Amino acid sequence: QVQLVESGGGLVQAGGSLRLSCEASKSILRVFSRNKMGWYRQTPGAQRELVATIDRLGNTDYADFVKDRFTIFRDTAKNTVSLRMNDLIPEDTAVYYCYAIEVDDKVSEYWGQGTQVTVSS
Repeated sequence: QVQLVESGGGLVQAGGSLRLSCEASKSILRVFSRNKMGWYRQTPGAQRELVATIDRLGNTDYADFVKDRFTIFRDTAKNTVSLRMNDLIPEDTAVYYCYAIEVDDKVSEYWGQGTQVTVSS
């Protein structure tokens, strides 16, 4: 079992920046693994949606609505993944969840508890 602990959410004005961080209880982005870590977000009444993911090599995948504004990066030595969010808009208001997936002889998915990001206009 893997625990994911997020930090860094909060209230910010439109146009501002926030950085979210997530620490995993064990190494996810291991050498030769197909594992990934990333961030999803969810607003009330909506499905959870992908924001960004990163693999052990640093390959990234972003949702179209955050490209060129958000940057995901990892520190494999510290088992952390972070999300730098710039040029925030009110539509970015959501609960942001850290996510990890391990792919070996089976697929295991893990979620953090979520951190609230609120962007005021």
